[in-house]
Amino acid sequence: MKVAVFAGPTIGADEVQELLPGAVLLPPAGQGDVYRAARQGIDAIGLIDGYFEGVPSVWHKEILWAMEQGIAVFGSASMGALRAAELSAFGMIGVGRIYEAYASGAIIDDDEVAVLHSPAELGYTPLSEPMVSIRATVERAAGGSVLDTAQATAVLQAAKTRFYQQRTWKQILADLPASSWRDRFAAWLTTGAVDAKREDAQEMLARMATFPDTGKATDAEWREQVEQTLAWQGLVRLAEAQECSLQDADRRVLDELRLVPERYAAFRNRAALRFLALKEARRSGIQLGQEVLLAQLNSHRQAHSLFRSRNLLMWLQANGLTAAQYEAELGKAAQSAAVVSAMQPELEPSLLSELRLAGAYAGLKVRADAKEEKTAGGGQPDIPMQQAERLQMVAWYFENCLHQNIPEDLEAHAADLGIGTEEFFELIRREFLYHQGCKTRPASGSSDEAGQDK
Repeated sequence: MKVAVFAGPTIGADEVQELLPGAVLLPPAGQGDVYRAARQGIDAIGLIDGYFEGVPSVWHKEILWAMEQGIAVFGSASMGALRAAELSAFGMIGVGRIYEAYASGAIIDDDEVAVLHSPAELGYTPLSEPMVSIRATVERAAGGSVLDTAQATAVLQAAKTRFYQQRTWKQILADLPASSWRDRFAAWLTTGAVDAKREDAQEMLARMATFPDTGKATDAEWREQVEQTLAWQGLVRLAEAQECSLQDADRRVLDELRLVPERYAAFRNRAALRFLALKEARRSGIQLGQEVLLAQLNSHRQAHSLFRSRNLLMWLQANGLTAAQYEAELGKAAQSAAVVSAMQPELEPSLLSELRLAGAYAGLKVRADAKEEKTAGGGQPDIPMQQAERLQMVAWYFENCLHQNIPEDLEAHAADLGIGTEEFFELIRREFLYHQGCKTRPASGSSDEAGQDK
């Protein structure tokens, strides 16, 4: 299951990975970020941290849109708890005490979870205390007889009257009158303070880790389409424009490609196919298992001779990719291939059209007619091939005709060609008979084949 988690000051990256191995860690969510994540083939989203001011906050509608795509969306601790309380009726999954407090109306203010924090470069370190953690800390102190009821109320009042960016224990204690109980409470804080947001985030991540086995897409069945308002269309256009923005180094690479127009056109057409296939994958909700992604990884590493970890790391560096980005690209490639494979019957008329326009149809037809004439009725009896015969045919075809290793998954190979496994065996059997009959070059070596246009 591919999972994305929006987190920052509430919980660190290492702890997220420890509790939810393999999660894609994203910074605190702003407007459009959940929508962008949902477009990347994500199965579940965990919303912990999000921006409250300075950056537009994550929209309710983009969360609803994600759930419309069948994505499980969890919320906890901070912005996630707020949005989950507001959208739980539609299927967003809220986790933790803070979520429950918002859902019940025990707390209602946004500033209860707001904190001042350092920038991303410094790890989103919290620079103030969230009110929910102050409440939890005071509750623990009162339960342990460190504070009485009046003293607890005084601490909460001192904290609540301060602007959220100025809520630190140092400032709060300074606002209280000097007293023995204040000093006792200050000393107790060094070991007794509660990080309520972190605890709730931990609970949510632990629940997400078991979600594939125990959960379902949403707690409520909600599949109505999001209304395409002008504001929503604007967010979609902005998000897609940002996805298409390029780094200067990447622009220079494309400029080099443009200097060879034929090569540029070939890669542009492949890119168009990939773009449309991924769009269809998102629309139809195609999801791939881990075994498919591993097969894609093995195929790519074999194709580029990336057998050793050192070679793979050098390749990633040369291509400007991190390991996470590489995995994401492989996932997109697998999704694109799955869409194309599913569309094979519908693509065949267009495939013939492309052959005709490229001038490759006539040569292939001459060869197909010759093969039909030589193999019709005179080859082998119409009985299924034995396993040993199949292995011989497969070895001959891949080693003698294609000069490559036999694929590990022949069923997947046949599917990529738009046929079933039995049809594939029959295809190479007829090719073998034709090759033996006229000693001509096999189809893969034909000068008229479409594969020459690369």
